[in-house]
Amino acid sequence: MALTSDGIGSPERILVWGAGAIGGTVAAYLRRAGLDITVVDANEAHVQVIRERGLAITGPIETFTQPLPAYTTDKVAGVWDTAFLCVKAQHTEVAARQLAPHLAEHGVVVSLQNGFNELTIAETVGRERTMGAFINFGADVLEPGVVHFGGRGAVVAGELDGRQTQRLAREHRALMHFEPGAITTDNIWGYLWGKMGYGALLFAGALTPASIVEVLDSRDARPVLTALAREVMAVAAAEGVTPMGFNGYDPAAFGPNGTGAEIDVSFDAMVAFNRRSAKTHSGIWRDIVIHHRKTECDAQFAPILKLARQSAIAIPRMERLVSLMREVESGARPLTLDNLAQLDG
Repeated sequence: MALTSDGIGSPERILVWGAGAIGGTVAAYLRRAGLDITVVDANEAHVQVIRERGLAITGPIETFTQPLPAYTTDKVAGVWDTAFLCVKAQHTEVAARQLAPHLAEHGVVVSLQNGFNELTIAETVGRERTMGAFINFGADVLEPGVVHFGGRGAVVAGELDGRQTQRLAREHRALMHFEPGAITTDNIWGYLWGKMGYGALLFAGALTPASIVEVLDSRDARPVLTALAREVMAVAAAEGVTPMGFNGYDPAAFGPNGTGAEIDVSFDAMVAFNRRSAKTHSGIWRDIVIHHRKTECDAQFAPILKLARQSAIAIPRMERLVSLMREVESGARPLTLDNLAQLDG
């Protein structure tokens, strides 16, 4: 498909807003590759360590420390053509508003997040200045200035309307410095919906003390996990979206025509993928157990709950997942394997 001219020049100064697990890892790789990267983060201690010692990337992929210009949200100054937004879903609206004054008139915000945050970003900076992205690599912030890069995964970028543009090609080239296998797509919404189906499995697993692999590999857990993913895929179908698969997750297997054998093949592939990662537990689980903070559950699944109501689609397990997660976040419910059974009511 031919590229569409969009008036955007060659790369590239990139502002990475949110220097945590996602943003920090990507920023370190792109800066090491020679791109002009500046990071912004709300955590003053994290910023201070990066300014003094650089950002340390640890883990089985590589270990290195990368110097980076780093600022808190109230100290950054300047205007950029490209901004990677890498904050938690529930912080998207505030971050987009803080970022907006630093975005050039014809600039673009690329959402390196989980969920449908492109919608919120577009409401703030304009749809024409918003680009979608899908990420599935494993990383965690261990302490201020230190990010553990546990495993590679899919990285996909795409314009919201599916066009193949010069700026999409430019952002793709930049992301390839981090993930050589990064691709572009004309169906970014399909990838985002696919991630929501897979994400539902991770959120369910985070109701337990078990690892990602232990939950996905459990024959006892698979029936309720399957029913949960099917609810998400049903809403996607009602929206006319064709969900895309990645890293073992096969959306078609969890669709209305998926067979038990196809579902097991997908679960086994997801298990194999996650076994290769040094990241044993999801970021959701870490939010609860390590950071003692609210997860992205409400922010990520609120749009799906709304769309399901509008289309009169019953998604009782998704509703219970959100309710159970709220109880876990508040400390009213402990993490136990029995919580998975509660999803069935």
